[in-house]
Amino acid sequence: MIGLVALAAGCATQPPQQPSVTVPPNAGVYRIGSPYQIGGTWYYPREQPDYDETGIASWYGPTFYGNLTADGELFTSQDLTAAHRTLPLPVNVRVTNLENGHSTVLRVNDRGPFAQGRIIDVSERAAKLLGFYDKGTAKVRVQYLARADLPNGAPQPFGAGTPSDVVTAVTSAPVTSVEAETLAPPPGANQAPPKAVASLPAPAASTPVAGPDPGALPSGQVSRVAVPAVTHLYIQLGAFGNYQNAARLAARFGSQVKISAIQRNGQTLYRVRSGPFDKTEDADAALSRVLNLGSSDAQIVVDQ
Repeated sequence: MIGLVALAAGCATQPPQQPSVTVPPNAGVYRIGSPYQIGGTWYYPREQPDYDETGIASWYGPTFYGNLTADGELFTSQDLTAAHRTLPLPVNVRVTNLENGHSTVLRVNDRGPFAQGRIIDVSERAAKLLGFYDKGTAKVRVQYLARADLPNGAPQPFGAGTPSDVVTAVTSAPVTSVEAETLAPPPGANQAPPKAVASLPAPAASTPVAGPDPGALPSGQVSRVAVPAVTHLYIQLGAFGNYQNAARLAARFGSQVKISAIQRNGQTLYRVRSGPFDKTEDADAALSRVLNLGSSDAQIVVDQ
């Protein structure tokens, strides 16, 4: 990101007005980036054409105006841009505020946020369009759309400029060998039987994920989509296709977590979670406790 610490909420003072700019004139090049570490956590940028996650968004403000983003673009408050930890740069994503149904397309051109418990940082203008500028944070859904336009007006095709063997590869941190065996659920483990769980709303029909020009620039158009009447926050420590793997992780945290199951793409996914929480402050505190216990991959997610 422009700085290593993103603002968790908007500032009280009004920043000076900036000209309306969607793609700065000195836009950089398409890049994935190398793995990096912040606060003891490793992040692995990679191609993620199926990226679709929920979490908490924040916006970053005056401290960063006029600086360069991670891909070499100039940041101003009026850009329709965002920062993400691992998506390639630049790409377009749809961000939907799950609290009011406001949905718009943003250009991810920066790294961050690095504040615990945040999934994406957006510009001031984007925060206003999505309706959480005054509040500072919001429950959101972030969906990958396509590579964004470059200065010459066209996005690079998938895999361009990237060796074929690393287009979808994820670099792993060094690990010791692990022997796996089938185990019964540990005593006292909370297990929910597999069941179908309603998905969060699909993206706005007026802006399809794939279209004749998927690399089109964000326009500032805000769609209204249906969202669940009630959503909750959870701390998700991991998600596994194998129950035994989920049980091993859950055993480390005892009664603090539960194992729940969801059917996704015809497969059962076992999620190790803590919660639910209704307030962001409570979820933040729970996330800090889990991270301090050694679960560096834990994150806040939004679910019904």
